[in-house]
Amino acid sequence: MERTYHKQEINMTEALMTRINELISHYPEDKRKSALLPVLHEVQDAHENWLSIELMNKVAEILLIKPIEVYEVVSFYTMYNQRPIGKYMFEFCQTSPCCLNGVEDLMDYTCEKLGVKVGEPTPDGLFEVRGVECLGACGYAPMMQLGDFYKEHLTAAKIDQLIEDCKNDTIILHDK
Repeated sequence: MERTYHKQEINMTEALMTRINELISHYPEDKRKSALLPVLHEVQDAHENWLSIELMNKVAEILLIKPIEVYEVVSFYTMYNQRPIGKYMFEFCQTSPCCLNGVEDLMDYTCEKLGVKVGEPTPDGLFEVRGVECLGACGYAPMMQLGDFYKEHLTAAKIDQLIEDCKNDTIILHDK
């Protein structure tokens, strides 16, 4: 598999560093690494929702840990992005309850509608479709996550409406 290198500007603002230091302060001094997940979230949010190697190295430096310790976490969890992604990431749950309720067909429908494959951003950078592990909302299958919010009991019509709402920039992605 060919790996594409993406350049990213690192912008560790004073406000971001204040927030990182606040998160670190919640843990004993000799356990700074415990702040890794929340720090990665803050850093990713402040850098167009993805983490370059250089940015991961910076997080390692701040937490006084080895870069490999950051890479291991970022490569394990799907919530951390290692390349630029679509602004609107449709993360479909792909575990049994959602599959039994047609999520795979909905993913295919969404990809066809957007003209992309799973894991491929649209040329305009607006959309991307991703399959993820259980999102813990089995009673609402089929479902997906869009930003911080769940979209439940999905149908083709609901997907069409979500795409239109995104194109019209009327979707709220984050609750903070």
